[in-house]
Amino acid sequence: MTQQKLRTTAVLDVRQFIDEQPFSRFQLLVAILCGAIAFMDGFDAQSIGYVAPALSSELQIARVALGPLISIGLVGMMIGALVFGPLADHFGRKPILLFCILTFGVMSLVTATANSIESFRIFRLITGFGLGGAMPNTIALTSEYMPKKFRATAVMTMFCGFSIGAAAGGFIAAGLISRFGWQAVFIVGGSIPLLIALLTFALLPESIRFLLLKGGHQDKVKKYLLRISPSAPVQAELSAGPDEKKSSGFPMKELFRHRRALVTPLLWLMFFMTLLNLYFLQNWLPTVMNDAGIKIETAIMITTLFQIAGVVGTITLGRLMDKHSNSAFKILAGAYLGAAISVFLIGESGVSIALLICTVSAAGFCVVGGQTASNALAADYYPTSIRSTGVGWCLGIGRIGGITGPILGGILLGMGGGARRVFWVAAIPALIATTAAFAVAAIRKKENVNEN
Repeated sequence: MTQQKLRTTAVLDVRQFIDEQPFSRFQLLVAILCGAIAFMDGFDAQSIGYVAPALSSELQIARVALGPLISIGLVGMMIGALVFGPLADHFGRKPILLFCILTFGVMSLVTATANSIESFRIFRLITGFGLGGAMPNTIALTSEYMPKKFRATAVMTMFCGFSIGAAAGGFIAAGLISRFGWQAVFIVGGSIPLLIALLTFALLPESIRFLLLKGGHQDKVKKYLLRISPSAPVQAELSAGPDEKKSSGFPMKELFRHRRALVTPLLWLMFFMTLLNLYFLQNWLPTVMNDAGIKIETAIMITTLFQIAGVVGTITLGRLMDKHSNSAFKILAGAYLGAAISVFLIGESGVSIALLICTVSAAGFCVVGGQTASNALAADYYPTSIRSTGVGWCLGIGRIGGITGPILGGILLGMGGGARRVFWVAAIPALIATTAAFAVAAIRKKENVNEN
């Protein structure tokens, strides 16, 4: 009998089936919708960095006080990732995504009405809940729909939406703030997510493997399989995969079982250090360059190159990791090492526009590309039953680094010593992330040897 005929009379492993199919328009739809969510996630998450100078001037906020104000949204994102990741593993990716999109869309609109530091802080905190909860679920859902040979590239390309959204925020903010004030940035950042929420409700499917593990959704799964491939043998009994099992315990405990006890803390360390770098650079680069004497419009435009180069780095690293999947964490470690070097060199660039363009772009390629690669590798590492929990907790712990970055930047700048010392210090977290990635690579290699 042919393999196709065997499938119709036996159990169909949907993960293997998806891996064997060519990339379909239905899977592209999933990636595009998740990418649109990530786009607005990036736009809203980084909007505070772009409006910070105008906000500081209008509300009379000192530079040192800007750090905690920037970080409050990251506190919300941390809580959102930690809470909504496990909830999605219980209730499903789609309903949690819808709730999160509506939360950050509505609260972004409300932020435009803030007239004091206190109200602004509260609104940004609640906005962060939605932003933080959306990201692990876009990553998990995209990963679960993509064939293995394109998975890293697809997840990382989808998440380019975050970088593009953050970069677009710079161009949009530069025009909106001068004409309509900082409030206009949040009005735009709140209106579009409400439209995306409608499209998500109408078009985005639930995770196939989640539905199978939950049970009672065979007909819905068969419908999704037929949209991936009209030749899907849907009369077969369906399985999420031979090693996929419904979680029988507390999701957090599962992150440390089955040889994950060493890798999970190392992933957390990587995310912490990379997001510290990422949010420090994204939130303080415009202000640091402006304080050095570069016009704020020019400083914002240079900062957008950080995100644009990040898109290039993301796609490049994604293809490398798909082609050399056994060396994925070594490739990631190389990106982190490049991040440490380029961040150090930003401090050596002074007020040279040409040098800043080169060093900021190189940092974006390595920092943003490396962080997005971490998302894809974490999603691939954890099984379906705890995938959103695993990615959510990586991002949640990482957000602590994201919170620390802007605060650390404010403290360092307040102490004086110039940009050189600030960026020397900022290179250290990237070196720590490099070490953690090499350690994971060594552990994974040893596991593969033991299995063989």
